[in-house]
Order: sequence, then C-alpha cells, then structure tokens
Amino acid sequence: MSTRAVRAARRLVTTFAVVGALLAGGVSAATPAPAAADSTVDWSRAVVDATLTRFPTPASFGEWSHTRGLFLYGVYQVYRRTGEKRYLDYVRGWADLTVDAEGRLNTPLVQQNPMLPGSLLIALHAETGDLRYRKAADVIRARIAEYPRTSDGGMWYSSLTPGELWADSVYMAQPFLARYGKAYGDGKYAYDEAARNLLVTFKHLVAPNGLLFHAYDENGDASWGPDPVTRTSAVHWVRTIGWHSMALVEVLEVLPRNHPDRPKLIANLNVLARAFARFQEPRTGRWFQVVDRGDDPDNWTETSGSAMYTYTLGKAVRLGLLPRYYDTVARTGHRGVLAKVVKGADGLANVLDTSEGTHPSDYQTYLSRRRMTNDLHGLAAFVVMNEQLTQRM
Repeated sequence: MSTRAVRAARRLVTTFAVVGALLAGGVSAATPAPAAADSTVDWSRAVVDATLTRFPTPASFGEWSHTRGLFLYGVYQVYRRTGEKRYLDYVRGWADLTVDAEGRLNTPLVQQNPMLPGSLLIALHAETGDLRYRKAADVIRARIAEYPRTSDGGMWYSSLTPGELWADSVYMAQPFLARYGKAYGDGKYAYDEAARNLLVTFKHLVAPNGLLFHAYDENGDASWGPDPVTRTSAVHWVRTIGWHSMALVEVLEVLPRNHPDRPKLIANLNVLARAFARFQEPRTGRWFQVVDRGDDPDNWTETSGSAMYTYTLGKAVRLGLLPRYYDTVARTGHRGVLAKVVKGADGLANVLDTSEGTHPSDYQTYLSRRRMTNDLHGLAAFVVMNEQLTQRM
C-alpha cells in the first residue's frame, strides 16, 4: 500500500474514532455544528453554562486543583464581562469548600499545582472584602517563600521530585505571585521571584527550534530518563509549552515597565511566538500534540494547547508585547479551536480533542494519550482564550 493510501486509511479510522467519541459523550454525530459556524453564540458562556449544568453545585465540581482553578478563573472573567452574579457565586462557593472560617487553606501544598487557584482568592477578596480570602492567599505566598528550589533558584515541580523543573509549573505559582505582589504591596519580592522562575525554567528547557522541552532535572536521575548532557526530556508537548507561554504573558501584564528582567522576559516570549507561527498547522490553524512532528500521520492537533497558544499571542499583541503580525496567527488559531467546540443533542456545548494529562515521557506515549471530550484542561483553556480573543473583535 502506498504512503498516501496508508495516511488516507488512518484518517478514516480517526474519523470513526471521533464519531464514536462524540456518541459516547452525548454529542450528536449527525450534525456536530462546530462553534466556528455560528458567530452569534456567546461561546464562552455556552461552555461555562454547559459545564455548570453538568456540575450544578460547587461541591459537585470537585476538589481544589489547578485545572478547576483555571476554569473558574475563566468563569470569573465571564462574570466581569456580563455582571451575572451567579457566576461569582459559583466561584465563591467552590473556594469556600477549601477556605475555612478562619482563612486557613485546607489543602496540602507539596507541589506547585494547587497554588494556581490562589488567583481566585485575590479576586474574591477584591470582590467581597472578605479577609478570609486574603489570609488564604497569604498561606500560598508563605509557602512559595520556603518552597524548595534548584541551585539557580527555580521552584521544583514538586517537593517530592528534587531538582526537577517542568515547563508548565511556572503557571501554577508565578502569575498568582505577581498578582499578589500588585494587590498587597509585595512587589519587591513577588516581581523578582516570578521573573527569576520564568527565566531559569526557560533557560534550561528552550531548544534551538524555539520550543520548550517538557522537563529538566538538575540531578540527571529522574525516572523519565533525562538526556545525559542537557538533562532535559526529549519531546515538545503542546500543552506544557502553552502553560509556560501563558505564564510569561500574564506576569508581564503585571510586571512594572521598569523592572530589570522585563526585556529578557519579552525576548523569551518572542522566541516562543516565532516557534508558534512556524509550527502552526496551516489547514486547521491548530498545533499538534507533539508540536514539531506534524509530518507524522499518527500525530494530531490538540485543543487545549492550541487554545493556550492562541490566548498567549492574542493577549501579547493587545498588551503591545508582540508585533501586530501575531494577531493574524492568533485569529487563525481562534477559528481552529472554535472548530473543536460543538453542541450535542442535549444542546450543551462540548470541547473535543483535549489530551489527558501526562508526565514527561517518550514520543509514542504523547501520541497515544487519550483524546478527551470536556476534559477540564480543554474547557479552561477555551474559556480564557475565548474571553481574550472575543473582547478584541
């Protein structure tokens, strides 16, 4: 069989798999009606409302975590745009499951991931004036100060993984830290520390093609098998780079214009932006699960990472951090991600083709990750991206 025939057969198998996934997820396979086909719908609200319908109470939404925290930060942005108090009430109800009456944060902070929802605490304190949220944010700030680091100052992925820096981990703590510094007059520590972590992690993980590897191990003995020379993992995974790029642009949004590290952070953002433009799949406008291997017919375009890249580029152009050229790349990405949002037979919105989570691993492991419908990574990335892109139309 010719190479072209093999690829055609694989595409047919993929089509059947997607149809099966749609049916399993309650989406109408006959008329999937992608969001890109209907510009009259407020797709941020459609995805938020569908998710809140599936999880009608904050308790049903689940425990404190980074994915839920980012999704609810998107819900908070929808609240700010629409003024609908039910969105704020849901966010507050979820936070109150973990923040007790004395402002204690009843969740362990052994890794960076549970620090991400701290941005919600800052927002809730500003909205309500309730000091419990400030006290809970203080808990995260204090933990950051004592958190273990590499010899050059990068916060470990987890206190249980000595010496490991992951590209995505900077989003878990650094945007929160920068916002905390601005909100509570702690900028001297917060701005310097957030910038340092971004610069150290980028330095260890950036590749000659401008993309980031998933992880770096200072000790060189991690279970995922670091390269003996660079001590990095081997694959450019779309979502881990997306987390990192979002962290860059969100910290830069807060960082004072005269901060000495600002030019270096903007330079790193430009490195990633050039790589995003280079590796964007021109037909769909999205990015591949393994970003630089679009030539592999087994590779596939992944929704959450594509939304993160789109968010980064769109926001960076709006803030004047990137040239206007990248607005076109962002608009193309936005249309591509919208094509992965469909309404099911029940009328609820569904976000398709989001990779399940993974640790640093080998190439085939990334390709074989399950392609999920309504995974929280995809829901969260979509809402923050769509809020960013649609407000500029």
